Amino acid sequence: MNLYDLIVLILILCFIAMFWRFRAISEQVKVSLEHYCETHNIQLISVARVSTRIKSYRGKLDFHTEFYFEFSGNGEDSYRGRILMIGLRSVKVETPAYKID
Repeated sequence: MNLYDLIVLILILCFIAMFWRFRAISEQVKVSLEHYCETHNIQLISVARVSTRIKSYRGKLDFHTEFYFEFSGNGEDSYRGRILMIGLRSVKVETPAYKID
């Protein structure tokens, strides 16, 4: 095994680890949004990842991921909210004013 093979192997392992981390973040955001929607009595429709960046937060490098989600307050209208995740923790949830029943 030469140096080129070692570098390729390390890159492949890094991509696999990054994909695994993205999946864990996506699963955690779904759990967080289901809890948020249950406590605010709204219906979750869909979730989509918008952006992912590696940034430092309190001296630790982690993924800062932004998701948009659609929800309904009355079952007829849909609205778009935003959730910011740092690592596996939800930091901020923003929703517009919405109509409820």
